[in-house]
Amino acid sequence: MPQESRPRGAPALCESETEELVRGICFKTGPPRYLGAELEWLVYDAEAPDDPVPPGRLEAAHAAARALPLRSRLTFEPGGQLELSSRPARSLTECLDGLQADLTAVRAALRDRGLYLCGLGQDPRQAPRRLLREPRYDAMERFFDRTGPAGRAMMCSSASVQVCVDAGYEEPGPLGHGRRWLLAHLLGAVLVAAFANSPGTQGPYAGWRSARQGVWSDLDGRRTLAPPLDAEPRAAWARHALDTDVMCVRQDDGHAWEVPEGLTFRAWARGGGSRPPTREDLDYHLTTLFPPVRPRGHLELRMIDAQPGDDGWQVPVAVTAALFDDPEAAETAYRAVKVLADSAGTPAAPRNPLWRAAAVHGLSDPELRAAAEVCFLAALDALPRIGARPGVRAAVAEFHERHVARGRCPADDRAAAPAAAPAHPYGKEPRT
Repeated sequence: MPQESRPRGAPALCESETEELVRGICFKTGPPRYLGAELEWLVYDAEAPDDPVPPGRLEAAHAAARALPLRSRLTFEPGGQLELSSRPARSLTECLDGLQADLTAVRAALRDRGLYLCGLGQDPRQAPRRLLREPRYDAMERFFDRTGPAGRAMMCSSASVQVCVDAGYEEPGPLGHGRRWLLAHLLGAVLVAAFANSPGTQGPYAGWRSARQGVWSDLDGRRTLAPPLDAEPRAAWARHALDTDVMCVRQDDGHAWEVPEGLTFRAWARGGGSRPPTREDLDYHLTTLFPPVRPRGHLELRMIDAQPGDDGWQVPVAVTAALFDDPEAAETAYRAVKVLADSAGTPAAPRNPLWRAAAVHGLSDPELRAAAEVCFLAALDALPRIGARPGVRAAVAEFHERHVARGRCPADDRAAAPAAAPAHPYGKEPRT
């Protein structure tokens, strides 16, 4: 690509500037005040839930949803999945209420078109089918195709609940950023197991409780991995980010984006590539890294499958908020999950034995079940202290009784009775 394809007026970055920028933006410390959540949903046809929704109907549904006056940010994934991202909220109740109001409006708009939102981590109905044709997704598809089919499955067929919590205090302690960083990676495996909701029925993930987690772990050699957890978090993340391959080089001249092969951002900043990188290129590169916990100033927990039912998503958001932002619950959860470090071993999440056991076995794994039991009880105890409403506390208690206390996860419900979940207003369910 020609040198002039660099965004006009944007200064180039050198390696030292790049590393300094990443260190400065990845962990913004202070007292935990904000909570956020991002909800992804598959879109199903109410009359024919076993069949993919035709592209024209999906596009019309997207247009109807965009026309709504929502507080949350509405976006769409490459396969047509719908995503709502909350604004940063000052309390659990504010976060849940804002998303629930927007979900109610979106569901009504889709219902008028014979569609509904399905809470399932991986779409079992079809081969991945990309609806959105944009330079970003064209480049992403080309990049991931080099390592196999997992990239297309992630882009077009997966859905999740992502929870965002503040990085925490600079100093040590239950709410310190170092402790929260480690807690997120150990508790993350427990969250995978407890909320696994994408049962694998065939192919490489047959028998897995979370086929979605299997897909994410298979994307490429480094992009979805956690950095080393025995190093200082800022330094570890900066090294990881710079030493990960660039997915694409954006162009502002109408040309297709370049998809270099084997070019890390560090090598780009040292003079490799077709043009020097800019701050905008670095910002974009960081959005193409998909570890299970992504530091974006706050911590973005990305490992939870989309949940069944209209309100099932509220349970992982509430449990995560309680275990991170209530000091007593955070300390209890940390003690419960730090013993899992031996099971994790030295490989990075999500490719270590602990995370694989969570994805394959869910809470039938004895160690994960024991840790989940302690964590859920700690969350239930903490929820009144963080102002959770009685209905939310009841939902968490019901999930604990139905799943955690019995060593089960939502995927087990689907395997036992595929027609039982997730419910939707027209009473029909997709087969798995």
